[in-house]
Amino acid sequence: MRVILIEDDVDLAQGVADFLRESGDTVDVEHDGRAALARLQAQRYDLALVDVGLPGVSGYELVRSIRAGREPMAIILITARDALSDRIYGLDLGADDYLPKPFELSELHARMRAVLRRSGHQSPRMISFGPLRLDLDDHTVTLQGEAMTLTGREWDLLEALMRAGGRSVPKDRLLAEGSSNAVEVYISRLRPRLEAAGVRIRSIRGFGYRLECPDATP
Repeated sequence: MRVILIEDDVDLAQGVADFLRESGDTVDVEHDGRAALARLQAQRYDLALVDVGLPGVSGYELVRSIRAGREPMAIILITARDALSDRIYGLDLGADDYLPKPFELSELHARMRAVLRRSGHQSPRMISFGPLRLDLDDHTVTLQGEAMTLTGREWDLLEALMRAGGRSVPKDRLLAEGSSNAVEVYISRLRPRLEAAGVRIRSIRGFGYRLECPDATP
């Protein structure tokens, strides 16, 4: 899903964004209410995660603005304010859900999926890296628009590397049937197919592997 995360706590925003990106979501982050409002006017999203206590424009004002524009995106308010009156106010403004801080990232993601199901606006779960596109719902992968045929283990390895988004993945997370040699065999099969499109699987000596591509965005 395409998500905008509007949160003025930089560390929290980074942690949430990293988790969602590793889960296959596309995430844009804003730390200021006015900047978020400008981005929302220029781009469309499936879901907005909105902190209430924002500088510039409050989270409540953002919800009011989104709903006034009749945007179909789902909205979840995330805030340290846990009073019943705050929750009711946010929901009455048009938020689909209200999640108090602190929260577990897995619960946040489950709530995101739930509000999209309820709204009928659920997008396919995709992971992209350069010219690679991996569809988690259809279990298909394309390279430069062309379908790739992969074995189950090749799929698992490629998914793990793509979820890392260019970061290194420890080899022990990629082990197949307890054999490090098996990982190297599958990697050697994938390498020539990916390199033809400019995607490289780099070996990190004594650690693991990572994907590299000049056209990939972090």
